[in-house]
Amino acid sequence: MSADPLGKHRVPSAPVAGARERNPYSLRPREAFTALKSLLANPEETEHVFTIVRALSGKTLLKGYNRFTATPMGRRILEEDRDLIAVLQDREHLRTLPEGSLGRHYLEFVERENLTADGLVAASEREDGPMNPSLARYATRLRDMHDLWHITCGYGRDVSGEACLLAFTVAQTRNPGLALIVIAGTLKIARGSGDKRIFRAVWNAFLIGRRAAWLPAADWERLLARPLEAVRAELGVSEPVVYAEMRAGMAAI
Repeated sequence: MSADPLGKHRVPSAPVAGARERNPYSLRPREAFTALKSLLANPEETEHVFTIVRALSGKTLLKGYNRFTATPMGRRILEEDRDLIAVLQDREHLRTLPEGSLGRHYLEFVERENLTADGLVAASEREDGPMNPSLARYATRLRDMHDLWHITCGYGRDVSGEACLLAFTVAQTRNPGLALIVIAGTLKIARGSGDKRIFRAVWNAFLIGRRAAWLPAADWERLLARPLEAVRAELGVSEPVVYAEMRAGMAAI
């Protein structure tokens, strides 16, 4: 067995010497703050999220990828060249899954919210540049999990729910770009609503993310057919108590 656990999936941790392209791991704070201003002005323009994340990520994505490929499931996903978005777009298959399963909850969620994966994919691809194929596969899969995490974690698509889910995601991915969005978004929500419970809800979401299993390496294709409560138990995702209490006492912000 190879002494290198990453094997053929290893990606260089630094750009090739002499390469003339922009260093993909360089930080671009000015670009990030410009995009943050635009995002706060219009939260529906999700392409700004990807701009911020990429501008401040540094080697965060690479570190996550190396952790992913150090797991048997991560390597299996890459070897099988899995495409999670194709599975999630197959709504006819999702309808055949058992009542109460993660997949059925996901289907109800996207149909209720009138969501498709196309918008998120398009927003992401506007920011994509050249990338190692295996690293790109990991990054794409991470992006495509977002709405599955909504269901698994119990956070809605209201702005408070999105802030909480991003805080959970920060705990899972340690991405400083997402952390900036969470901080700015939480402050904006608190100012706009006057409800200071959002701070506790976001912090609670972060703690839940730290205690949970590492969701990027989960076998989502298998989990789709499992009962939602069983999925939460398997992944160690606890109830979002503070968020639920906050949302029960007020209309969606």
